[in-house]
Amino acid sequence: MIAQTLTTSFKVQILTATHDFTASTGDIFKMALYLSTASIGADTTVYMVTGEISGTGYTAGGIALTTITPASTSTTAFTSFNDATFTGLVNSSIAGALIYNSSKSNKSVAVLDFGGMKTSTAAIPLVIVFPTASATTAIIRFP
Repeated sequence: MIAQTLTTSFKVQILTATHDFTASTGDIFKMALYLSTASIGADTTVYMVTGEISGTGYTAGGIALTTITPASTSTTAFTSFNDATFTGLVNSSIAGALIYNSSKSNKSVAVLDFGGMKTSTAAIPLVIVFPTASATTAIIRFP
């Protein structure tokens, strides 16, 4: 089962200054794609290969994300990522993703549930559209 959430370990690691989301100079965050049979959620602590998709056009571990430097509005701090594009996936059925910090021993950040199977072919890239980096919509926010 895939459960969308910020992982519990990530929440603790924010309080210990483990992750640096500063654009261009911060840590490297990646996104790996998963099948519906994957078991990822709040208790996922690190990137794992179990349940990850495989096949033509996909490299284990996924792709690097481009971070947006954290900001705040009023009392809410937030950050997000630029949209991520996976190209060359052939007949891949994807149910969700794991965002993780490859600079910090592959520590988990967030689990994304796509709300159903997404299928990609070599002709049509799979684009993960992240919400706008704002206090009400960012993928990572602390009100």
